[in-house]
Amino acid sequence: MDSTEIEVIPRSDARGVPALDVSGVSHSYGTRLALDNVSFTVPQGTFTALLGPNGAGKSTLFSLITRLYNTRVGEISILGHALSAEPGEALRRLGVVFQARTLDLDLSIRQNLAYHASLHGLPGRVARERTAAILKGSDLVARLGEKARNLSGGQLRRVEIVRAFMHSPRLILLDEPTVGLDIGSRAEIVEEVRRLVRQEGVSVLWATHLIDEIEESDRVVVLHRGKVLAEGDVPSIVERQDAVSIRDAFAALTGMARPDHDPAELRESRT
Repeated sequence: MDSTEIEVIPRSDARGVPALDVSGVSHSYGTRLALDNVSFTVPQGTFTALLGPNGAGKSTLFSLITRLYNTRVGEISILGHALSAEPGEALRRLGVVFQARTLDLDLSIRQNLAYHASLHGLPGRVARERTAAILKGSDLVARLGEKARNLSGGQLRRVEIVRAFMHSPRLILLDEPTVGLDIGSRAEIVEEVRRLVRQEGVSVLWATHLIDEIEESDRVVVLHRGKVLAEGDVPSIVERQDAVSIRDAFAALTGMARPDHDPAELRESRT
């Protein structure tokens, strides 16, 4: 293979194979069971929301999918490639936005994106083309030469999302990507991801505790205290709980108050 060529990941894998298949996964921290026999799928081409309160086990699950932790009980597969047997094939189809910020603040936006691309074997030309394609029409194009530290929290998160798409993965994981952001920035992030999903034709697993980030057409997996309580599209979950909205269905499933607002949103509304 020429040094300017890279292996291209197919835009779609075997028809009918889930983008993500989590089967019977459990995980403990000492004696505390964080995940209890978790099973669900993310079909190809879907926006799936992993909905659960803080402490539900969402971040633990993401750590297992990305192999930060080893899966000792159960199996996880990405586009039909089991993490236990084919970790390289599975992970190269994956893009991730972690909850913690991971950009190098002393590098420019362009340098952050180029460095990530190089880690995945993309030549500079391909990295520049991908950057232009993903950011087409975005206000971030004019700021590519600026250091990351000059950006707002919402802008930093948007760059991390762009970075996750750089190597053309087929599945994107986003772990509470809007946490701590104001209402306007949250709306921009959600719309940006949905735009890229339509443009790139990828599958998404979006972890959140905020129900207003979920749309009627989304798939939802409700995770609470380490267990999957419901899985399906929004109307079917609402119907099964004999509820009038996904908020009420979530409250019925978990026994918790309706999670109407993010604390940051409440603080902003009072100012």
